[in-house]
Amino acid sequence: MKMTAALLKEYIQAGGAKIPSEKVIQNGQLVNVMTSEVYPADVAIYKGKIVAVGDVTDYIGEDTQRIDAKGKYLVPGLIDGHIHIECSKMSMTSFTKAVIPFGTTSAISGLDEYISVVGMDGLKEIFEEIEQLPLRVYWGAPYKTPYTIPKSTIAYNITPEVQKEVQSWPQCFGVWETVREAVQTLDEDTMETLAIAHNNHLPIFGCAPMARGNNLNEYLSAGIRLDHESYDHEELVEKARKGMHVLIRESSVTNFLKENIRAVTEVNSAIGRRTSFCTDDVHATDILKHGHVDHLVRLAIQAGVTPMVAIQMATINSAEAYRIDDQVGSISPGRFADILFVESLEDFQVETVISKGEIVAKNNRMIVELLEPKRSPLLASKLKCDKTTPETFEYKVSIDNGTAKIRAIESHGAFVRKERFVELDVKDGKVVLDVEKDVAMVSVLERFGKNGNKSIGFVAGWGLKRGAMASSSAPDDNNLIVMGTNPEDMSLAINTLIDCGGGQVVVVDGQVISLLKLPIGGIVTDEDPDHLVAAEHSLHEAIKVLGGSVPDPMFYMSFLPITAIPDLAITDVGNVDCVTLEIFDPITELTPE
Repeated sequence: MKMTAALLKEYIQAGGAKIPSEKVIQNGQLVNVMTSEVYPADVAIYKGKIVAVGDVTDYIGEDTQRIDAKGKYLVPGLIDGHIHIECSKMSMTSFTKAVIPFGTTSAISGLDEYISVVGMDGLKEIFEEIEQLPLRVYWGAPYKTPYTIPKSTIAYNITPEVQKEVQSWPQCFGVWETVREAVQTLDEDTMETLAIAHNNHLPIFGCAPMARGNNLNEYLSAGIRLDHESYDHEELVEKARKGMHVLIRESSVTNFLKENIRAVTEVNSAIGRRTSFCTDDVHATDILKHGHVDHLVRLAIQAGVTPMVAIQMATINSAEAYRIDDQVGSISPGRFADILFVESLEDFQVETVISKGEIVAKNNRMIVELLEPKRSPLLASKLKCDKTTPETFEYKVSIDNGTAKIRAIESHGAFVRKERFVELDVKDGKVVLDVEKDVAMVSVLERFGKNGNKSIGFVAGWGLKRGAMASSSAPDDNNLIVMGTNPEDMSLAINTLIDCGGGQVVVVDGQVISLLKLPIGGIVTDEDPDHLVAAEHSLHEAIKVLGGSVPDPMFYMSFLPITAIPDLAITDVGNVDCVTLEIFDPITELTPE
């Protein structure tokens, strides 16, 4: 809702009990995250905002709706402090259906995956969709796109000139995902963007995994306000001691809470007031099974954090970190009426969700209907690339027969990748894959009709024995990525996604055995969360046929193009050494017969 002078006058009058409130919540126990207190208090609401807390007798009029909290705790709506919503494969409408019932009423996101595939015009349509939803999204303008170093190919690049415009948009609350490498190398576009943000008094959101000592000091000197990438609690402690707001990430593939919470439970409990939560990348399956930010609250309590501190981590701490505490994060006059009813703070099961002043969910179920908007041709998925043949995925070399020593990408979890050297046979001028040596081929194909780039490399440690899998949802650039044990299945996987306009697919022995279509930009779907969970289960079961040994092969594969993850990656421009930030040849040595 856009603020006007007339509307502001109404809020002021409602706050002074000069006009009656539309709703009041009575008989609740207020969880005051500002003062760390719990006490009986009622809440008055007018046009989606809280106008009074405490004794609200004077705020009740003839038409005021009374909501009986029946002694339950009143908790501020939960905030996800850093999330790539699109990586859930859910549209904004579908994602809202998934998280609102668990009490998440606000999220901070760069919506960068949308930008990479549909640009800023498409993003404006996403903003319009968000306006109609009971979920607030505080957008940070990505510091630049693409994030990759060297630069990969995407549909739209954010430059300093674009930043000058978008940082003035009402939806913009800061600069998103400023990676340490861009600061450390004094990347000119990044320096321009950060300077614009400083002059606009906008906070700069960071991304600095394993930054310590001088490297951290260097990074902080750029004015970075917060970070969500601590790999152990000692790293988190150092960042907090040096003035950063720190976020603990617990995603579908990175479970850092148990380790990072030790900063609060073992080192210094006061760090808890500078710490908040984020899920970063999360599946529909995990949300419906465990919950969302409420799940992190429960995990923190189980780890020894008091319920009050855990709730602060999920509410006011994020709000303060992102300078949005004048809007959300507490149940206070002037803030939006995003309020949860909770039976027990220790168990922290969300019973009722009020968002934008309306009851929208009860007992982990939506009670209002959310309809997806009509999608424009701009958001309709179309992959602008040519069909492939098996020959597309043959690695040809300069000798006819012999051996090739390759430098393969070996994943150690989703966010650490190391090199592994393997010797493979060369026959008829082509490198021959050997599943007994646990080596598969990986390829990234540009899909925006820009240049037709294609890269080929090798992965190790995945345990693949047959078939192929492919995805058009693959941050940070969302080009097509395919991994497999033979060129024929790899080609069929890619061609299947081209035919359907994007998605995720598993192929074995020339047959498509599982396909999830992602018709919006090739990265998300409007399917209801429970339907998506069934599709994710089908993909997961199909991948088992390939023989994969990593916990979540499709998700792990989709992250291979992220060059901010040490030590190796692959994008449409080639195999990338993420330490030297240079392209490398995966063939390190050829030995003819």
